[in-house]
Amino acid sequence: MQNRPYPTLSQAARIWARIGLLSFGGPAGQIALMHRILVEEQRWLGEKRFLHALNFCMLLPGPEAMQLAVYIGWLMHRIPGGIVAGLLFVLPGLVSIMALSWIYALWGQTDTLGALFFGLKAAVLAIVVQAVIRIGARALRNGAMIAVAVGSFVAIFALGVPFPVIILAAGLIGLAGARAGLAAFRGGGRGKAGGVSVAPAETLLGEDAPDHARIGPAGARRLSALFLALWLVPVAALFLLAGPGNVFSQIAGFFSVMAVVTFGGAYAVLAYVAQQAVDTYGWLAPGEMLDGLGMAETTPGPLIMVTQFVGFMGAFRDPGAMPPLLAGTLGGLLTTWVTFVPCFLWIFLGAPFVERLRDNHVLSAALTAITAAVVGVIGNLAVWFGLHVLFGQLRTLTAWGLALDWPVWRTLDPAALLLVVAAMIAVFRFRLGAVAVLAGCALAGLVLRLAGIA
Repeated sequence: MQNRPYPTLSQAARIWARIGLLSFGGPAGQIALMHRILVEEQRWLGEKRFLHALNFCMLLPGPEAMQLAVYIGWLMHRIPGGIVAGLLFVLPGLVSIMALSWIYALWGQTDTLGALFFGLKAAVLAIVVQAVIRIGARALRNGAMIAVAVGSFVAIFALGVPFPVIILAAGLIGLAGARAGLAAFRGGGRGKAGGVSVAPAETLLGEDAPDHARIGPAGARRLSALFLALWLVPVAALFLLAGPGNVFSQIAGFFSVMAVVTFGGAYAVLAYVAQQAVDTYGWLAPGEMLDGLGMAETTPGPLIMVTQFVGFMGAFRDPGAMPPLLAGTLGGLLTTWVTFVPCFLWIFLGAPFVERLRDNHVLSAALTAITAAVVGVIGNLAVWFGLHVLFGQLRTLTAWGLALDWPVWRTLDPAALLLVVAAMIAVFRFRLGAVAVLAGCALAGLVLRLAGIA
């Protein structure tokens, strides 16, 4: 361990606030940012321990970058440190999405904002396609993984199988493959996080586990009870007091389920969220999900913060006796609460036992299959987004027991096609970052609208 002062919680909070404000670019960029600041600059922990924590967070449902921040905050300053790290990672995105949700609710239908969001949708589509390719290149290493991905795509796109069922089925396939000893289902590491490698001896935490990492069964039960109560008591109260048909009960119940099954990050679960929010609950119109993802892509914090926009709009449009903006604000905050409180539970309960999970090859095989299934689900998201960006009208075709959304070709929007092609070139040919592509497409959408083309 280095001979230098150990940071206080308030000093660490300033570091976490800096990370939260700079955490653009999705989980890959956020993890690289934390590696640069916490490993290379601050030298709180070394390369091996950072990757150890990252591998554990990849096993969990929820946003892995946020959970990695909670894990490292917990390592440094116990539970208060984990809470501070997690809150400061999420807070900038919460405030940004809430402000944008107010603007969208009040002025989203104006020509100027409509033109900006028209451009954003093209950029979002290109970014989602990029995510499919990136994750696919890592996850689809053999024919078995390709088959799992194709099966998950068909299941959600053509058969309407719910996302949680797909994740459960993929996990069971992975477990079966591991128990059968099939090489295709052997999990692997996540690779290096990037940047300079730092040895444990050069860091504040060193090599040994801190004292608070040794938790017994009684402590685990107390932690579980506390965070389960924080998460589920408000949900149960809403169902008891307002009834299951109330919009706030629906928001709390739906996003609580999402908190348990969001393996694979925001892109994987967004297709299911979009389908449920649009088709089942009527909280959003199809194009509005793209608008919300555009907001999340251009603000700091986890991309799963787009769910706050969904909850906001759902409550805004079904406010009951409340003023719509107040209902929307409460709906957005409720969504954020039930989405992120479980993340603290997973880390505080699981982190002390992480060594057992890291060496569990059967669990690694389940994650490998789930990751392959996620590729198919994100592929469905790309197709779903693409159809709604490019075509003004869709029709449902049924054959052999399948139900497919099919474009009405005469409703193809040439301006949208032009922007999508430009966004694809920017992402794949010139390798521009997400923020630059989103800003450029938004500006292009405004120019096309002013020129009377869009």
